[in-house]
Amino acid sequence: MIQRPDYLNFLMEWKDQPIIKVISGIRRCGKSTLFDLFQEQLRAEGVGEEQIICLNFEEAENEDLCDYRALYDHVKSRMLPDKMNYIFLDEIQHVTDYQKAVDSLFVKKNADVYLTGSNAYFMSGELATLLSGRYVELKMLPLSFKEYVSAFDGSLSKEELYRNYVYNSSFPYTVGLKDRRNIYAYLDGIYNTVVLNDIVARKHVQDPSMLKSVLRFLFDNIGNLCTLKKVADTMTSSGRKISPRTVENYLEGVTDSLLMYRVSRYDIKGKEYLQVQDKYYLADVGLRYYLLGTRNVDQGHILENVVYLELLRRGYRVYVGKSGSAEVDFVAQDYDGNLEYYQVSWTMRDEATLQRELRPLDTISDHNPKYLLTMDNDPPASYNGIRQKFVLDWLLGK
Repeated sequence: MIQRPDYLNFLMEWKDQPIIKVISGIRRCGKSTLFDLFQEQLRAEGVGEEQIICLNFEEAENEDLCDYRALYDHVKSRMLPDKMNYIFLDEIQHVTDYQKAVDSLFVKKNADVYLTGSNAYFMSGELATLLSGRYVELKMLPLSFKEYVSAFDGSLSKEELYRNYVYNSSFPYTVGLKDRRNIYAYLDGIYNTVVLNDIVARKHVQDPSMLKSVLRFLFDNIGNLCTLKKVADTMTSSGRKISPRTVENYLEGVTDSLLMYRVSRYDIKGKEYLQVQDKYYLADVGLRYYLLGTRNVDQGHILENVVYLELLRRGYRVYVGKSGSAEVDFVAQDYDGNLEYYQVSWTMRDEATLQRELRPLDTISDHNPKYLLTMDNDPPASYNGIRQKFVLDWLLGK
């Protein structure tokens, strides 16, 4: 199993704390495997096998436990009265009124409860309401570039590994699939399960083919500013009339499924959040190649998507920056409210391109860190305090 040290450390830090631990993330991003890794760590620290209770509600043998009372009675019957019990409930959203069982377990002093769920209906609206003030959330993504690289023996260059990372997908299971046909089949399964189960069913979509057309548009426009009207007008011009209201419903479903992330704009000079023209990024850019193929790929926007996800992994809140009439790719805000600014470009060896990318950062008058991230493997450089870095080293934490 590929190690996920940042996520594992999060669980270790919260171990035995009187609060529910929740792991969210798109389907197949590795949540169940993280449970396995954490349970291995518990055993290594002396926790007995009988203290670990693990149930996955996507397994048929647990179907009878998808009622909260049956679940509670089952877990309670397995708990040891004189030791801490580590309770792992995987894909808990399948359990009717799950919060009643979770609450009843949570109040026991010898129960340490861990949950996973695959969509943001469970993770945001429902969870915040039903478990308010009683949980911490770990937002999990597919493999980072650093985690992906750790799965290989060092015979490939960083550039080759990056190409494989974005093309073959960052979902953990794809690392072991050597044939592109098998990778395609695996991604096809994830995509259709997310679309049909997490979007069509939950949002009551009446025209799944229209939803898929909107998804093709979004996948083809990662990193571009989008409005509801722009999406609706594009569909209408291609002969598929759709209202902005319906587009809004679809986009809510797409982001709630954690298939894509919506990134709002931030006015750097006015220090305010803007309500129009968002950008959308994929949870895994390999899905873009799966759906649209390799033609007309903007490598700069693919790289931008990878950088966006890495900023999320590092704990930042991320926005698209607006500085006057100029655009800054990302404004990253840490837990203390400190800001960092990022421009991402495939290459900046051309002087005109370099000046174009520097210009938006030069318009920012504050002294927060500013970075240029590029695929140019050149020595680090600085332009009036703006630091240029080789993006693959940055992704590897160097």
